[in-house]
Amino acid sequence: MRFPPEINDDGNTGLHTAKSCLDLVKLKFPWITYADLYTLGGVVAIESMGCPTIDWKPGRIDFADDSKVPPNGRLPLATKDANHIRTVFQERMGFSDRETVLLIGGGHSLGRCHAKYSGFKGKWTENPLKFDNDFFKLLMSKTWNYTQVSETGNMQYTSKITTKQNLKNNENDDNEEKEVMMLNTDIELIKDNNFKKWVNYYANNEIEYLNDFAIVFGKLLELGVNR
Repeated sequence: MRFPPEINDDGNTGLHTAKSCLDLVKLKFPWITYADLYTLGGVVAIESMGCPTIDWKPGRIDFADDSKVPPNGRLPLATKDANHIRTVFQERMGFSDRETVLLIGGGHSLGRCHAKYSGFKGKWTENPLKFDNDFFKLLMSKTWNYTQVSETGNMQYTSKITTKQNLKNNENDDNEEKEVMMLNTDIELIKDNNFKKWVNYYANNEIEYLNDFAIVFGKLLELGVNR
């Protein structure tokens, strides 16, 4: 992430914002490697929003130049299909269908898309700062409409959800309709039967989802680490 072409890969669009914040931490604590800092930052963020404890260990080393940076095009892209998802998560990283669903669902349980960064717009769930299984629930239960992002022309899926909002006087509740979104790769998880069975499973088993995600995310963070 510190060198091009990795930082400029389409799959990393928008991550420069988080990277710039972590680089300030690096200035204050120069003894930690960038690799440890970036992975630890992800762990702390996810745990602070409701994920169980993730097994994280220090010891990653940094390279001094870009000699080990892989070419662009190897990261998951939002517009692709189930075959692309398996190529990235299974052929390249060795994850099963179940683990793949966990990682995509975990990543999209939090945060939102910004048109100026990724070309897509909106949040996946009603509360993008809470780590839960709402991504899977919405993916399974809503009708998704193929729509265009007006600012960029990119295509994504959207649906309406009804939420209860407290009125200013706190005396009554008011129903409010909001929009959530899904990327094409998200919808592919319910088009593909092998992926869909795990989406459905975790939509109905939140505790298992939280615990299983913590395990597989810890596994992801160890890929390529020579201990």
